[in-house]
Amino acid sequence: MWSTFVVTDEEGRTVAGPGPMGGAAQGGGGLTGLMSGRSTFGGNKRRRTTSAGHAMSEAQEGKIKLAFFVAIVGVVLTVLGVGTEFWVEMAPPKHFYNNQTCLTAHLGLWKGCTKTLWVSDIDPERESCGPAELPGDSNCTYFKFFTTGENIVLFQKTTQKNLNVAAAMLALFSLFLMVMGAVCITMSLSKEILFFLKPASVCFILSGVLVLLSLLVFHQSVLAFLSSDHSVPLHHELSWSVSCVGCAGAVLIVGGVLFLLLALPVSPWRRCLPQKDGAS
Repeated sequence: MWSTFVVTDEEGRTVAGPGPMGGAAQGGGGLTGLMSGRSTFGGNKRRRTTSAGHAMSEAQEGKIKLAFFVAIVGVVLTVLGVGTEFWVEMAPPKHFYNNQTCLTAHLGLWKGCTKTLWVSDIDPERESCGPAELPGDSNCTYFKFFTTGENIVLFQKTTQKNLNVAAAMLALFSLFLMVMGAVCITMSLSKEILFFLKPASVCFILSGVLVLLSLLVFHQSVLAFLSSDHSVPLHHELSWSVSCVGCAGAVLIVGGVLFLLLALPVSPWRRCLPQKDGAS
C-alpha cells in the first residue's frame, strides 16, 4: 500500500524504509544516520587537514617555547656582551711609569676606558697593572672611528679601525637576525603555524655564527693593535664580556638547531628509534 523509499548516502550504503508510520521512523533513522555520516565525514576531513596542515599540538607548542627560552638566553648574553666594554684588558708593568700609580685600559666594541690604579692596591705577585675592577680614576670615551674616522692612540699604539668597525657591524647584524628570529617564533606561536620555525632556525643559527665571527675579528684587531708599536710592553687578556659573547654564540646555534628539528615533518628520534606496536 505504501511505497518503499530508498535513500543512498555518500558512502554507497542504502537505507530503505516502508510506510509512513514504522517506516517513517526507520526513514527518519536513515536520514539521521545519513546526516551523521555526512557530519562525521566532514569532521574526519577537517581533522585530517589539521593534522597534516599547519596546526600544532600542545606538546609541540611546549617544545617550541622551551627552544625559544634557550634562544632568549643567547640573546640576553649577546646584548650583555655587546653593550659592555670589558672585551679585553691591557696593562703595562705596574712599575713602568712610577712606583705609586699605574695605568690600565679595557676596551669593547664601542668605547674604551683607561683607569689609574694605586700600586699598593694591586696584588704583590702580579707583575702588570690591574685588574680593572680595582678602585681608581676612570675615563671612558667612545671610539672616534665611528664618527670622524680617526684612530685612537693608547699606550703609544694605534687601533685598526677597519677591524674594529667590522667586528661591530657583525655584532649589529647578528642582533638584527635575532630580532627577526624572535618575530618568526612569535608568529608561529600566535598563529599556530609550524612553517615559521624554519626561517627562525636560520636566523638564530646565522646570528650565532656572526657573533662568533665578531669575536674572532675583534681578537685580530687586538693583535694588530699590540703589534703596531713595541715601545711599551703590554699584558693583555680577554675579559668577561668575551665569555658572554662566546657562550651566546653557542647557545644561539643550539637554539636554531632545536627549531630546525621541531620544523621537520617527521621526528628524527621516531625515524631512528621506531616504536613497536603493542598489538603486534
